[in-house]
Amino acid sequence: MKAEATATTRFKAAVPQFTVPDVVQTAEYYRDVLGFQIAGYWDGQHASLSTSPPPVFAIVHRDDVQVFFSRADQAPQRRQRAAGANDAYFNVAGIDALAAEFLRRRADVLEGPVDRVYQQRELVVRDCNGLVLTFGEDTSGRDI
Repeated sequence: MKAEATATTRFKAAVPQFTVPDVVQTAEYYRDVLGFQIAGYWDGQHASLSTSPPPVFAIVHRDDVQVFFSRADQAPQRRQRAAGANDAYFNVAGIDALAAEFLRRRADVLEGPVDRVYQQRELVVRDCNGLVLTFGEDTSGRDI
């Protein structure tokens, strides 16, 4: 089946959504350690900046990137991850400055920055829930 392009269709972004045991703790980690801003919490009925009742959903953002968190009523089952696999990949500019920032904020840096054969410079981090996040910068000189 061949994909058809139209003048009215344009993909703008993909937004990772993670199921986590505590959306407030996770959103605060992304704010305090990974430099995101908290857009808000939702308790299933409406937006709230308070944590009563406990939120079931949160959104964080940094620049043009958003990440969604949904609360799990029980510990989420984590799939087996192949060596080198990640849960989300973020294209960034300024990877070395980002690495320095993450180290200052005491992020759990697993690797990098390291130059890859596929012309990406990558930084791999584990978040407070054990999710593996890779931040990559294009080193090919292409404008993608």
